[in-house]
Amino acid sequence: MTPFQIAGRQIGAGQPPYIIAELSGNHNGVLERALALVDAAADAGADAVKLQTYTADTITIDVERPEFRISGGLWDGRSLHELYREASTPWEWHAALFDRARERGLHCFSSPFDPTAVAFLATLDAPAYKIASFEIVDTPLIREVGAQGKPVIISTGVASLGEIEEGLRAAREGGAAGVALLHCVSAYPAAVEDMRLSTIATLAAAFDVPVGLSDHSPGATVAVAAVALGACIIEKHLTLARADGGPDAAFSLEPAEFAALVQDCRTAHLALGAPRHDRVGIGGENALFRRSLYVVADVAAGATLNEENVRSIRPGLGLAPRHLPEVLGRPATRVLRRGEPLDFTMVGPKA
Repeated sequence: MTPFQIAGRQIGAGQPPYIIAELSGNHNGVLERALALVDAAADAGADAVKLQTYTADTITIDVERPEFRISGGLWDGRSLHELYREASTPWEWHAALFDRARERGLHCFSSPFDPTAVAFLATLDAPAYKIASFEIVDTPLIREVGAQGKPVIISTGVASLGEIEEGLRAAREGGAAGVALLHCVSAYPAAVEDMRLSTIATLAAAFDVPVGLSDHSPGATVAVAAVALGACIIEKHLTLARADGGPDAAFSLEPAEFAALVQDCRTAHLALGAPRHDRVGIGGENALFRRSLYVVADVAAGATLNEENVRSIRPGLGLAPRHLPEVLGRPATRVLRRGEPLDFTMVGPKA
């Protein structure tokens, strides 16, 4: 895996998961709410907040054709232009949001959706860029993002392996300072049974880059499981309160839930540790409590050892239990007292 850094923070295998709070449209059109979301992300322990930089007119057009209207799901019946007009983050807010994030010790970056957004984000010195799942096929856009010379994180929710390869190539050809992929199921919300987290390992093996999860499923369980499966990045939507509504509220976490996600993901990472093939406790204090062979009844010198006077019990200072068949039927070399750990000096040869 080829690691990289975002503003000095190492991203890759062995590093704590890099946790991104996605603000998306959960500001509900109010700058003060957007700033409060940045604060909530910082209070929850996130590493970064992410915006989406577009206008309704840069991401789509306002036209009455059926393919421009959503059918089914959370946004059923809404036109693309209407939805994006509601969910967009005004560009004039971006500087204030970037500044608040820096004040709170967070990275702030965004998903640009056209070249004008890329150029605008460059003026804010964004430390990284995100390519949304539906933009992975826009290789000219990805190449332009890569040309900013910053790390690029690419979501893969609606892409084949071939399209993912093309997206990675475009970012690298552009000059990206590192690339990561996010496994994603582009459903809003995504059902837990559809998450296919085993894809994380598949993507890591296929492309040799850090892989994470962009998670639209309910709760934090899927994100924690992803970390246990090797996810280096977790992206999750954050809202102040789902009851306040908004285009993404239904699949977003509230601040206390997001804080629990951060803690649980980092705990899962700590629990992974480094691989080792010995067992903790062997040779240490806990070894005392393993089973071993003990004298459990007094034995006269020369008397035969049998199942009545030698048994496998705790503690573990005697011979290993695997030696029991070897010692049974053999004579004691001296008087053995109940409670003595058995060793081979106490056992004579078979007659």
